[in-house]
Amino acid sequence: MKQATASLTTLWDKWQKDRNKEAGNLLVEYYMPLVDYQVNRVFAHLPQNVDRQDVKSLAFMGLVDALEKFDLNRDLKFDTYASFRIKGAIIDGLRKEDWLPRTVREKSKLIEKTYEELEQKLKRTPTIEEVASDVNLTEEEVAEVVKDTLYANVLSIEEKTNDSTEEQRESLRNTIPDYKRPTPFEAVVKDENIEELSRAIEELNEKEQLVISLFYKEELTLTEVGEILGLSTSRISQIHSKSIVKLRDKLFVK
Repeated sequence: MKQATASLTTLWDKWQKDRNKEAGNLLVEYYMPLVDYQVNRVFAHLPQNVDRQDVKSLAFMGLVDALEKFDLNRDLKFDTYASFRIKGAIIDGLRKEDWLPRTVREKSKLIEKTYEELEQKLKRTPTIEEVASDVNLTEEEVAEVVKDTLYANVLSIEEKTNDSTEEQRESLRNTIPDYKRPTPFEAVVKDENIEELSRAIEELNEKEQLVISLFYKEELTLTEVGEILGLSTSRISQIHSKSIVKLRDKLFVK
């Protein structure tokens, strides 16, 4: 194990100091499991027409980008940094491609229209059986179309609008009106709470901060966090519980 760690350190030194191609290739080979892991996570939600190899190519580009930009002096594990880059590369690549088939888009529009009509007619939320019957599809087909369209919307809502002015060049999600916006007082209180929580998190040790960030900000499971940090799920659970106790003491015990 020590020899393997030493060899990895040597590869990183050669890559970061001299951009040694052989060292770079070996690092890519070593970290390829990160690519496979992210591909498996995303691909499970994609329509059948999406080619797995295309998704893997996007993920591979993310890994290469991570190797190019990572700084060993940063207080962060490369596995964590690369995982974010790989996932981001996949999502960005999918956004640029119109990977949802035209037939699926047509069925999606028909299902949405039928759903709205049935809702008005029945004065209640229609069941999937009722929608399927009206659009001449099986319940499984309706569910599959809805799933594919939902994932497409998750991607497209991050896309930029077509406005050319710099002030209006924002993502679609920021153009959606928020009718549940908090009052100025509520916003101030929330900001103060966030600042207080942020200060408390900064007082945790490095591993505790990383677990909190991956679990709550990146929404990974404890098992996934453990895989990234190289620790068991039970150990991650212990770190998480200990971190929550520390934060609770800092925030509520004066």
